Amino acid sequence: MELVVQFQVLNQSCQCLAWKPHPVVAWGAESQHVVAGYSDGTIRVFSISRTEMELKMQPHAVALSAIAYSTDGEMILSGGKDGLVAISSPRTGMTIRVLADHKGSPITALQCTMKQYRDFGVEGGELWLATSSDRRVSIWASNWLKDKCELLDWLSFPAPASPEGLDTLPPSLAAFCPWEHGTLVYVGFGRQKEALFYSLHKKQVVMKIPLPYFATSLSLSPAARFMAVGFGARLLRLLRCPGETQDYAGHDDTVHRCCFAPSGRCLLTASHSAVLLWELTGG
Repeated sequence: MELVVQFQVLNQSCQCLAWKPHPVVAWGAESQHVVAGYSDGTIRVFSISRTEMELKMQPHAVALSAIAYSTDGEMILSGGKDGLVAISSPRTGMTIRVLADHKGSPITALQCTMKQYRDFGVEGGELWLATSSDRRVSIWASNWLKDKCELLDWLSFPAPASPEGLDTLPPSLAAFCPWEHGTLVYVGFGRQKEALFYSLHKKQVVMKIPLPYFATSLSLSPAARFMAVGFGARLLRLLRCPGETQDYAGHDDTVHRCCFAPSGRCLLTASHSAVLLWELTGG
């Protein structure tokens, strides 16, 4: 539990970051990399092992709000506060595609996942989603080597016209469900406080889980049927899907970040001035 390496960028605020996925190779371990998005629209790639910045790009004209690696680590997907999504190559430093489908509403979440070859009848080995603050989610199938990127589904979740008792709207968040193939989970401001499970095969919501408040953060375990949801009431809820729930206090403010470790055995959560590490026991 000690600080290993630190990177500083002067006069810019880091808005989002993502770890590069481990390469699927049999020989030697590759250097660990982190990509970070900043308030000036730049992306920086840092090498942990070499403790240096390796690449700087500027695919956006405004501050970034979400960032993710493709599943093979060969592309960087970034979303800006203007709703534009850019796909850039960390090898060449070039932005190869800009998508304007969410233009006008900040991107709140980006995520990539592997897909089986003929899933959903479209080409490509990867699915990815983009979520914007206007409660819209787009799902794409991509083959970056062939420069193919096809819109698979477009979701728009309704909400009341005039929210009462909310200073700011809770974020719209979506994530692929690791244990339900072809399903994504969505939370956000709506008519009800709930988590929605949407099937890309059936093109409909297949399950709703009620929540005590509107969610401010979301993470799904890659190793078990667990979902972590953070709330503005300093509360963290751990759900076994479907099944029992357990609430935990301990944060000093809104739980604005939840993130399961790849093993699923640990959960990191963050609020205004605290980062908590939780260990999950049992199956």
